[in-house]
Amino acid sequence: MVFSSAIFLFAFLPLCFLLTRLTKNLRAQNLILAAASLVFYAFGQLQYLPLFLLSVLVNYLAGLLLTSRFPKNRLVLTAAVILNLAVLGVFKYTDFVLQNLNDALGTSLPMTGIVLPIGISFFTFQGLSYVIDTYREPEGGTKDFLKLLLYIAFFPQLIAGPIVKYHDIAAQIDARVTTPEESAAGIRRFIRGLARKLLIADTVGYLADAAYATLSGTPDTRVMWLGALCYTLQIYYDFSGYSDMAIGMGHMFGFTIRENFLFPYGAGSIKEFWRRWHVSLSTWFKEYLYIPLGGNRKGRARAALNRFVVFLCTGVWHGANWTFVFWGLAHGLLSSAEDWGLIPTKKLQQKPWGRILCRVYTMLCVTLLFAIFRADTLADGFRLIAALFTSTFTAEGSLLLAKVLSPAAVLITALAALLSGNLVPKLRERVKLPEAVADALSLLLFLLCMLCLSKGGFHPFIYFQF
Repeated sequence: MVFSSAIFLFAFLPLCFLLTRLTKNLRAQNLILAAASLVFYAFGQLQYLPLFLLSVLVNYLAGLLLTSRFPKNRLVLTAAVILNLAVLGVFKYTDFVLQNLNDALGTSLPMTGIVLPIGISFFTFQGLSYVIDTYREPEGGTKDFLKLLLYIAFFPQLIAGPIVKYHDIAAQIDARVTTPEESAAGIRRFIRGLARKLLIADTVGYLADAAYATLSGTPDTRVMWLGALCYTLQIYYDFSGYSDMAIGMGHMFGFTIRENFLFPYGAGSIKEFWRRWHVSLSTWFKEYLYIPLGGNRKGRARAALNRFVVFLCTGVWHGANWTFVFWGLAHGLLSSAEDWGLIPTKKLQQKPWGRILCRVYTMLCVTLLFAIFRADTLADGFRLIAALFTSTFTAEGSLLLAKVLSPAAVLITALAALLSGNLVPKLRERVKLPEAVADALSLLLFLLCMLCLSKGGFHPFIYFQF
């Protein structure tokens, strides 16, 4: 985390919560939350706080011109989009471009060594959505800088999402009432997300790291499958855990943040997977790229091209590496193949055995592509894929499995796999826990999380790097 975990959990978050509860004036609450968010960011990268504030200011000024119906509003929109993307491009992709030029041309251009500002992809996309929405509907913008600053800087979702649109939260900035029941629900949701991260994601992440570390030697197919499957679980529980924490903290302060994960590992197709995975990002690209490009309104071929552009950008958004580009394009190819009927998921899901087959196919594709996503290079990713299907059992692999597969690790991994699909929503429909039981379970989870933290068991969230 930006703060140390202990400072955040026992000082920063409680202090913010108490100050906002003791302050009745809504504008004062907004000021407290905005200031706290800037302090939160500054503790992580003080040197980039001016850049962050400049980004907010540029989008505010653009929005101000658009809300005042500036005659050349399209020029304002274009300039704001270019500036936002230019900042993102310089800080995130400069060294990637230079390295590829050196590799292609045999040159030796020096690397800049630019450190990536945390959360730049998230706050840039929120700024872009504000400017674009204000261009479309000028009355939806704001002339109050504090409101825009709070919207973009709000610390629960500042550095790893979910990506929030201004029109979804504007009314809550202007008027909100936080009840004890909502605050309690938010705390429970926060603890659930923390448990997803500390108890599940970090456990399976340890197994994934141990497996990937053997890739340079003689790979064991069991170890490689363990690594691929555990990383698939890790990235889901890590990122959905952060989203749960952000949504929970939002409720604590009176904000409702939309769900970001809808149990994607229960999907029966890649298209359905993307309706459930990182919903705020896929929705952003749909609204601000896919539909403006023409969506599916201009024929199947144009729709396929638009889809590939979107998935290419989705891959590139995640980072400056060819592994992300391949990951995005592969998802685009599979999605298009399903749309064309080359992979008949719609027809198969009409039968019980077909639904099972579709889920197996989807999870296999997701797992294999996440294996490449996780790799340092495309070559490493393909080497791991090859090892999954061509390697044999090795003595070193047996020793590693005996070392890392403790009873606790096996139990947590099995539970993680079991609860990652559609079982949880079905249980929620049938079982309504009394509030006292939910509170007791939350307290137990929190104590277990504190035990993990006391042992130094926290690792940074995966999406902090994006």
